Amino acid sequence: MPSGLDLNHPVRVPDKPALEGLEAKWMARWEESGVYRFDRTKPRSAVYSIDTPPPTVSGSLHVGHVFSYTHTDVIARFQRMRGKAVFYPMGWDDNGLPTERRVQNYFGVRCDPSLPYDPDFQPPDPSSASGSSRAASKGDKPGKHPLSVSRPNFIELCARLTAEDEKAFEALWRHLGLSVDWSMTYATIGRRAQRISQLAFLRLLHNGHAYQLEAPTLWDVDFRTAVAQAELEDREQPGAYHRIRFGRDSGDPVFIETTRPELIPACVALVAHPDDERYKPLFGSDVITPLFGVRVPVRAHELADPEKGSGIAMICTFGDVTDVLWWRALSLPVRAIIQPNGALRPVAWGTGGWEADDPARAQQAYDQLTNLSAAKARTKIVELLHQSGDLIGEPRPITHAVKFYEKGDRPLEIVTSRQWFIKTMVFRDVLLQRARELEWHPPYMQARLENWINGLNGDWCVSRQRFFGVPFPVWYAVLEDGSRDYARAILPGEDRLPIDPSTDTPEGYRAEQRDQPGGFSGDPDVMDTWATSSLSPQVAGAWLEDPDLFARVFPMDVRPQAHDIIRTWLFSTVLRSELEFGTLPWSNAAISGWVLDPDRKKMSKSKGNVVTPMGLLEEHGSDGVRYWAASGRPGTDTAFDTSQMKVGRRLAIKLLNASKFVLASAEGGGDVTSAVDRGLLTMVGRLVREATADLEEYNYARVLERSESLFWFFCDNYLELVKSRRYGDQGPAAAASANAALLVALSALLRIFAPFLPFVTEEVWSWWRPGSIHAAPWPNPDEVFRAAGGEQDEAVRALDLAAAVLGEIRKKKSEEQRPLKTPVTRAVVRLPAADRALLSSAESDLRASGLIQDLVVEIDDALEVVVELAPPEPHSPSG
Repeated sequence: MPSGLDLNHPVRVPDKPALEGLEAKWMARWEESGVYRFDRTKPRSAVYSIDTPPPTVSGSLHVGHVFSYTHTDVIARFQRMRGKAVFYPMGWDDNGLPTERRVQNYFGVRCDPSLPYDPDFQPPDPSSASGSSRAASKGDKPGKHPLSVSRPNFIELCARLTAEDEKAFEALWRHLGLSVDWSMTYATIGRRAQRISQLAFLRLLHNGHAYQLEAPTLWDVDFRTAVAQAELEDREQPGAYHRIRFGRDSGDPVFIETTRPELIPACVALVAHPDDERYKPLFGSDVITPLFGVRVPVRAHELADPEKGSGIAMICTFGDVTDVLWWRALSLPVRAIIQPNGALRPVAWGTGGWEADDPARAQQAYDQLTNLSAAKARTKIVELLHQSGDLIGEPRPITHAVKFYEKGDRPLEIVTSRQWFIKTMVFRDVLLQRARELEWHPPYMQARLENWINGLNGDWCVSRQRFFGVPFPVWYAVLEDGSRDYARAILPGEDRLPIDPSTDTPEGYRAEQRDQPGGFSGDPDVMDTWATSSLSPQVAGAWLEDPDLFARVFPMDVRPQAHDIIRTWLFSTVLRSELEFGTLPWSNAAISGWVLDPDRKKMSKSKGNVVTPMGLLEEHGSDGVRYWAASGRPGTDTAFDTSQMKVGRRLAIKLLNASKFVLASAEGGGDVTSAVDRGLLTMVGRLVREATADLEEYNYARVLERSESLFWFFCDNYLELVKSRRYGDQGPAAAASANAALLVALSALLRIFAPFLPFVTEEVWSWWRPGSIHAAPWPNPDEVFRAAGGEQDEAVRALDLAAAVLGEIRKKKSEEQRPLKTPVTRAVVRLPAADRALLSSAESDLRASGLIQDLVVEIDDALEVVVELAPPEPHSPSG
């Protein structure tokens, strides 16, 4: 017998095996036995470490999470069976905007950092809060009159709600069968994550890789925070081109076309392409803005598009990222009018920077725009331009791409603000090299990262004007006039981390000196959620906290994630690892696709088209849901399909029933001598070999497809062929051959299915094997081939031929609507001469399984089977 097939363990097969209750049964036993706990005594070479995606803890998980996390779990289980100590932690991404929005909506509160901490604060009852939990589930905005709370109180509410969500998330992950080591969890707002995030930031600052700057910044006017390039998305929006006249002291006026006429008061220049003959004579001269009478220069730049609009454009501070580029390249002044809340700020015309030919006239026009939102200001200024005659014709409607924050509801603005940045542009070449060194699954996803890196237009803005996040560990000296001295940043020692500068006091200062002249002031911002998530390998591996653990797991083996966050999470993690360690954070990137709704749109909580998974897990069983998920190929978007879950459930039931049949005579094994048996084992051995190679390359869907195909062949053909023989109808040696082959095949098939269908395979394994199947060794193809006496091509052909003939007999019985137990009085099998011996080697099994009374073999060019069925039994007269 092959190794691993010792039958000393008693066989106990239930009378009526069923899927119901398997999840609860095996979840408890896995936790008790610790089968998934990481063995940290193993050297790095014997460890397989996973940089598990920490799901965002806001609301509930959906089938998209189940889909991608199943893929990771399949690989984790495979590597564990390959003998690796699998480092498989679970993180919770519980800081950032989604959590804040959920807390605001759930409790009906808003954060006011100016308020003092209230240690006795009790939040409103969520069921009666202005933004109820029902509103939160729909992603609605807070109610009209939320309760203002201090930042520490608000953070406590965030921590409270995320802790409840984390319990629900863990319960669902356990029910799904994720083989996570639940003793190794972390949270991106937890103490370890805060310490590592702050320490890594201070090191970047020390090495000159992080800096602070007051500069034009992409800004969401609803969330009131800066937004990074990676968080943008283009949305098609209706708009209009407005043809507007700019005056000149002499000569013809100049006409520009713009979709944002409300930015005319922020205009600092006009720009055209240097080769545009229409405007070459104007370069170096001034034009006069309509309504406001400001003289602005006409400049040349290669990015101006002669084919767009009138070929000459406004440069405003700031309308879009091209404005910022032109402003920097041409050293233009700043006339910023958009406030952080999206409204136009008051301006005193005639004062520094706001000179006009007629300040009183400019002030009169601008006062009608002050404190209006950009959209309302657009409507108003169009009315004013109509009245002044500077709007030529009617606005021309268009649809164009407008930049939004991916979680936002209104177009982004560009606001001048002080932000923290991590240097990125200077590292583009080395990051491109790292992208090529990484093993991608599927390989074509590499291009997405390279395209993103090549398209970067600025350093990474990592500060956010929010509350629930990792604060920047920085204070500033306060000058005598009460302003912050940004040149004199006060930094804590690494041994003090983590700190919160809004409540902690720097060394050498007293608490009462906060925000006082001669005292100190804390940095009010928190880190972008990607700035903390980009350190997930360091946080999961307890970098600097547990050096022994970190050395055993880093660099990690795989980063599993979806393709849409290659530009954010994958890119930022590669950048942070490069800046700190000069290496890739992992050797493989396993990219999953999206789950699509019936309209072929991505499922997401923000779109409101998600399906929560617990009901599916209860209806179809966890193995059934996992079957659907694992059928989705790497990187490929997959339709949500409950019919596939039903197929998976049927497969799990068939595993129970087929295994019961196989194990009915588990004690009767011996040498494998039959050609049919050797053919089966050759097929199984080849499957093991192919499955091992495919799973090493993360081709889990192909493994499931091929394994399922062979399993159904095993059930529908092989079991039918050997059913009579294994009960002894052809003698004990023939029965022993069948039983031995059945046991070897079942053992291998169960272990191949184990990563995909962990509950049903564990159940069957427990009937006849000690220990957990998930700690059993992965099947070895040589082990299976040895049982067959080596790879047997002829035996495979014999089995295929017997199965084909048996299939024709079943087809005939089906066509005549006869029972499968109907005898065959005569079967004529015509086949090529070369196949005669193959059929002879399987003839006894074929006669028994097909109930063939007379088998005639004739030589012909191709296989043909003619079947004559016994006449139906005459019905007895009714009494």
